[in-house]
Amino acid sequence: MSVNMSTPLINKQESAPIPAASASRLAQAEQLAMAAMQNTMRKQRLQDFLFHKITMTFALSVLLVLVGIIVSLFIGAWPALKEFGPAFITTVEWDPVNDKYGALIAIVGTLATSGIALLIAFPVSFGIALFLTEICPVWLRRPLGTAVELLAGIPSIIYGMWGLFIFAPLFADHVQPVLKASLGQLPIIGQLFNGPTMGIGILTAGLILAVMIIPFISSVMRDVFEIVPAVLKESAYGLGCTRWEVVRKIVLPYTKTGVVGGVMLGLGRALGETMAVTFVIGNANKLSWSLFAAGNSIASTLANEFAEAESPLHVSSLFALALILFAITFIVLSAAKIMLAGMSRKEGVK
Repeated sequence: MSVNMSTPLINKQESAPIPAASASRLAQAEQLAMAAMQNTMRKQRLQDFLFHKITMTFALSVLLVLVGIIVSLFIGAWPALKEFGPAFITTVEWDPVNDKYGALIAIVGTLATSGIALLIAFPVSFGIALFLTEICPVWLRRPLGTAVELLAGIPSIIYGMWGLFIFAPLFADHVQPVLKASLGQLPIIGQLFNGPTMGIGILTAGLILAVMIIPFISSVMRDVFEIVPAVLKESAYGLGCTRWEVVRKIVLPYTKTGVVGGVMLGLGRALGETMAVTFVIGNANKLSWSLFAAGNSIASTLANEFAEAESPLHVSSLFALALILFAITFIVLSAAKIMLAGMSRKEGVK
């Protein structure tokens, strides 16, 4: 019988069985690799567990501190709330001699100064942020941005001293007389700009607060304006939109959450600002329709009287003022969240 010479020869080396010692070493290596992998997985699970618990502890600690603040304020304010009831909010009288207290003057002063500050600071901050991100030359963008950030770092007491010794005299001599002679003669709003031109008062405090919160709001707005994708703006410009149309229809809708957050940050600082307002508001426990008149705010009242409060009811009334300030801030932030949620729902409908 003939043998087919074209059939390939079998490789004896490949077909040879693996020795038992080599198979044992291979199995041991696989076991070691599996054990190392399991050990690494256990370490990773432990790390993830610890990371999750530590970060959750940090988050819960913030909530715990918040609850602690609310509880401590409520406990401190309870004697005054029990003594005066809801009338504490609507009572004008603040008389430490006779232990009669009402929060209306401080509440009005806080809301008035913060409203004036926000009314002035918002458009100015928007203009600064818009200029820095859309119009400013590149060589000037960094110096101006740094200058704005430096203004945000100035201590509030410096603003107060500048407002009292520099701004208030100039305001009394050159600005208040003009406002009194012009706006003060109008039928309805004229009452807001009448009275003695002393340089200190509700309007001065609002202007100082505006100067203080402009760096905060403009810095946040600038940062959120810069995150708008360039392709969106370039597409709008390609369709023939003007710069204002790009800002109104592209930039603002894309960054509305950050813009509102920046405004709320500035308003929060204006509501709780203490030393700067204490220097220039006048610290008078009286109500007046005139913005030139001296007044009081919750923060300035706390700063002026907390160290000298003697009677328990006086101390409790100051705690009640602090609780009211906390409630005002909470209401403002909640209103901002509700507004953002409503805007989101409208976008979903569209």
